Amino acid sequence: MASAFPAVRTVKTYTVTPRPNPDAPRQIHLSAWDLPFLSVNYNQKGLLYAYPPDLSVEQIIQRLRSSLEEALFHFYPASGRLRVVTCQGGGITCHVEVGCEGDGAEIVHAIADGVGIADVVAADGQDLPELIKEFFPLNLAVNFDGCTNPLLVVQVTELIDGFFIGLAFNHAIIDGTSFWHFLNAWAEIALCKLAGKEVVLSQPPVHDKWFIGSYGEPPIRLPYSSPTEAIVRFPPPPLRDRMFHFSSQSLAKLKARANQECEKGSISTFQALSALLWRCITRARCLPIKQNTTCRFPIQNRARLQPALSPNYFGNSFHPISTTTTAGQLLENNLGWAAWLVHEAVSNHTDSAIRDLVHEYMQNPYTYKSRNDIHRIMISSSPRFDMYSCDFGWGKALAVRSGIANKFDGKLMAYPGWEGEGSVDIEVCLSPECMSALEKDEEFLAVVSPPIELGVLLGGVKHVGLLNQ
Repeated sequence: MASAFPAVRTVKTYTVTPRPNPDAPRQIHLSAWDLPFLSVNYNQKGLLYAYPPDLSVEQIIQRLRSSLEEALFHFYPASGRLRVVTCQGGGITCHVEVGCEGDGAEIVHAIADGVGIADVVAADGQDLPELIKEFFPLNLAVNFDGCTNPLLVVQVTELIDGFFIGLAFNHAIIDGTSFWHFLNAWAEIALCKLAGKEVVLSQPPVHDKWFIGSYGEPPIRLPYSSPTEAIVRFPPPPLRDRMFHFSSQSLAKLKARANQECEKGSISTFQALSALLWRCITRARCLPIKQNTTCRFPIQNRARLQPALSPNYFGNSFHPISTTTTAGQLLENNLGWAAWLVHEAVSNHTDSAIRDLVHEYMQNPYTYKSRNDIHRIMISSSPRFDMYSCDFGWGKALAVRSGIANKFDGKLMAYPGWEGEGSVDIEVCLSPECMSALEKDEEFLAVVSPPIELGVLLGGVKHVGLLNQ
């Protein structure tokens, strides 16, 4: 179906380079947690803002450019490029590293004519508009393209009554934790500059890459003459994309129900919600009772390693883990039973399990392949990420949105609810038929909450007094 809006048009692209950092190495080797992402898309997330009353778009972009220069000084891998180095001896192999030469990131100024905030914040019962994908740069680029593309591109899209900041960040150098760490630090720098204060980051990044012992020193060799041999580009299938809101009160009841049903009293809110989504989507798909179905989700390694990594470790530090059962067992048993499967998968991800997974990777390096699999769901992102604290001096964001990257049938993304207090928003990507069935699922509808109304969002955003620059 044709879009009701004209295409987003680009006005100007700025290259932003940091000042020289004497502590930055010339190259950084990618770890066993980074390399698998070479074949998937960039991480695309963004924030929607209302216009501050006393700033022009040009002033907004200038503030972003100035503060990004400083952010790239501290997060120097983001201003580099990927490099492939052919290894000598031991067969045809190569390794991939980040060249920290300060090539720079980009900020793109774009305009979406005739589009307003209300067009971006879909009303209750509506799919997210197709137009949102145009608010992000580097659509469908894979991370290996970071050999020639910037590792970070930011697009600022003008709307009638607001603007959208969309980031495409190379997933081979950052995970979700590092993505939001960077964005909050960037906002912190902007506020420091606005107040005329010296920039001292409250949470400076840690760039020391983690490599497991007993396999020699990095770099990790890939079994190809070039990673292009392992790159598979995945065009997303036809999907419906909707945002569902879960209030803190609704989630508290869901958690209590899961714990009562499993009778073990240790099910978390995330585990209960994951089990609900898994059950309801499996039912909507009408899978055969003997068909295996999987709930897959990323889990952090930083705090689980012994000794633990810094929470400010910059890079990828997680593994996708999963739990599997048959569709019949999943639906014949109750929510608590399914939540316990998720709980066990989380509990089993210990220091030794992490090290075993890294050992396995070192013995047989690979890259992730995006694919459609109607027998699984994949829950990414996290409501624990600090998304709504990214205040550059023009107030709290109205909404978090994602681009087209890494979406397939059964991909779900979890965000904190705008109002906080433990609320959660889940972005759900499903085939049109499955989404229609999910929208009628009684167990699902009993937990979903009404979304925050646009008037409440706009009324809750308090603009701080800003000085024109």
